[in-house]
Amino acid sequence: MKNSFKIGGAFVGLMIGGGFASGQEILQFFLSHGWQGLFGVAVATVLLAFLGKNIAALGYSLKTTSHKEVVLFIAGPTTGSIIDCLITVFAFCFSVAMFAGAASAFEVLFGINGFIGGIFMVGLTVLTLMLNVERIISILALALPYLIVIILVMVIASIAAMEGSFAEQARIASQTSKSHWLIASLIYVSYNLAAGLPMIAVMGSAAKSKREAGMGGMIGGLLLGTLILLVYLALLANADAIIGKPMPTLAIAMEIHPMIGAMMAITLMVMIYSTAVGVLYSFVVRFVSPKSKLYKPFVIFTASIAFLASFIGFTTIVGTVYSIMGYLGFIIIFIVLKTWLKRKTDAV
Repeated sequence: MKNSFKIGGAFVGLMIGGGFASGQEILQFFLSHGWQGLFGVAVATVLLAFLGKNIAALGYSLKTTSHKEVVLFIAGPTTGSIIDCLITVFAFCFSVAMFAGAASAFEVLFGINGFIGGIFMVGLTVLTLMLNVERIISILALALPYLIVIILVMVIASIAAMEGSFAEQARIASQTSKSHWLIASLIYVSYNLAAGLPMIAVMGSAAKSKREAGMGGMIGGLLLGTLILLVYLALLANADAIIGKPMPTLAIAMEIHPMIGAMMAITLMVMIYSTAVGVLYSFVVRFVSPKSKLYKPFVIFTASIAFLASFIGFTTIVGTVYSIMGYLGFIIIFIVLKTWLKRKTDAV
């Protein structure tokens, strides 16, 4: 069970990037629908737990070193090859986005030159990837307790200082809604699944049993859903003040106390780092085995290219790619559900 929680913690560390930690994702996909956003949170939690469990268990069963084996197994050679190529491209694009985000965050949050901040993040990511997969999973899981404490402090302080009622705040929040709450919830899950599937499969393969892998994936989905709910509540209590803010959670934290604000800023950087580690590792092991002599040089080479790409306008391409990721995620969800149903039917 201990290892399952470690896998679950790593799952959360991987899936929570700067967009989640800043509050923007929760604001756009859930809070913007007012009270109905809670239904979206529930749907996302169930789907994340279900998909996390099945993908991690498949990763263990196939003893995969990358996402390729899992994708080919559930989608077949033709469709699977196409999805494999897309996921691989997305993993690199995510790496570029994380390094670009880190450079920007260092400059905005700490006043450190973006280039220097970016190099620091790249160096830290590369050093982490020099470790074995078990150590990488442990590092990804480390941030979870810290994140939970910070978010709990925000929720309690936000509700205690809330002006007006929850109903009024929900009405204000729902004025920014642009789609149905269910569609928004499904897009959130599909978007994150397309990015997270590679590392979830690899984490599952590192488990000691199929049950441990599946439990880890499910725990990760449930923990992520819980954090979505907590951030939703913190933002809801401050809806009148945070709508339109680029970093809603940071704005709330600064209102509580400058020290909490500083801790939230550090949290943002930690989440960018953990996602960068996960997606860059997923990209690298798609081409080179961690046991290969080429692994470490390829990590350095890939990280350097991703870093350079983040400064030459490649982030505009990344924005386009992100919009495609949601559609790919829907396809993956459908295929995983189809595979699960087929296995259940065959068992009967």
